[in-house]
Amino acid sequence: MADLKVIPVDAVSSNPIMQTLRNAYLSFSERRDALGLSNPGTVENVDREVKKNVFLTNFTFSGLRADLTKPFSMTPLFQVAHAFSMGSQGLPPYNFTAMYGTDKVFMQGNVDNDGQLSARTNYKWNNWLVTKADTQIAPGPGPAMLQLDNEITGKDFSAGLKAVNPSIIEGGVSGIFIGSYLQSLTPSLAVGLEAVWSRAALNAPPETAVSYVAKYRGLDWIASAQLQPQGAVSTSYWRKLTDRVEAGADLNLQFAPGSGGRGGLMGGAMRKEGTATLGAKYDFRNSTFRAQVDSTGKLSCLLEKRVLPPVQLTFAGEIDHFKVSAHDFCVSKIASVMLIYVHVQQQAKIGLAVSIEAAGEELMQQQEQAGGNVAPPAVPF
Repeated sequence: MADLKVIPVDAVSSNPIMQTLRNAYLSFSERRDALGLSNPGTVENVDREVKKNVFLTNFTFSGLRADLTKPFSMTPLFQVAHAFSMGSQGLPPYNFTAMYGTDKVFMQGNVDNDGQLSARTNYKWNNWLVTKADTQIAPGPGPAMLQLDNEITGKDFSAGLKAVNPSIIEGGVSGIFIGSYLQSLTPSLAVGLEAVWSRAALNAPPETAVSYVAKYRGLDWIASAQLQPQGAVSTSYWRKLTDRVEAGADLNLQFAPGSGGRGGLMGGAMRKEGTATLGAKYDFRNSTFRAQVDSTGKLSCLLEKRVLPPVQLTFAGEIDHFKVSAHDFCVSKIASVMLIYVHVQQQAKIGLAVSIEAAGEELMQQQEQAGGNVAPPAVPF
């Protein structure tokens, strides 16, 4: 048997080809750092400032709600919460939540009165890679959900790979797989794309879709645009008016071929739909007020008021001005004149919530003894 020769590392690094590649990479990295590019965020949160900070999408509710939160520790973070609701279609009557977090791990579990369980786990491998796992299990024959997500955060880019209900048990690959990438080109401009591959079952053909995004950041404003499959266009604009006032606008346009007529694909008429939304957020000393109105006539507002340090009141209201149903048409005959009345049905929703944070005496004593010198953990939410 011939003797195996071990090639030293120095011989590989001193190879002319390797040196050329290394020098080219170092030169590219130096020029890239000289541009002063920053991380643009993720494709999923390209319009975060508008839809998650200003608009009421993640805050509005209806009916009565009471939340009781009990924190046991701040370092590491550990707390439980009980939520009660009544008269709401989207919230269960009772929900229990437990949360735990450190600098590397975040875990959260929820269970409601019907036995529906949802769990979320995030693990931070290092400063640029975070793995997330979400699970939902419902009692009965209902389908369960598993979502795995890996997020890479670079100096001037973000990349992600997500899998929803992946499976290889049946002899093939099924599920939904999403890959995204967002890159900063200048200190203000970032562009990216998102690709989706999905297959519901092995006897069904796979489907693919690609969407493109762009984000521009000004001195006190941010604009973003998304070109989605099947002709959907979404744009958003966020601006910080003052230190306490933010405003945002969102426009969604849908261009899809319909049936009949001309002008669309395969001889079908082009169907055009659009919705415009305008919102504002006001931060006061002990309260926050959000309001928004859209082109369909829906007006919403939400007020969060901190009454005491552990007590917060939340009021939500929504009214739909232009919702008309078929039974709202009335025909009457007066003096041989046919009159048609149209009754515009205004649907209103009102919500009131009370949130109480009941910290224990030991936790309050620990905070007083620390004097605010102990920093909370950087939980990878």
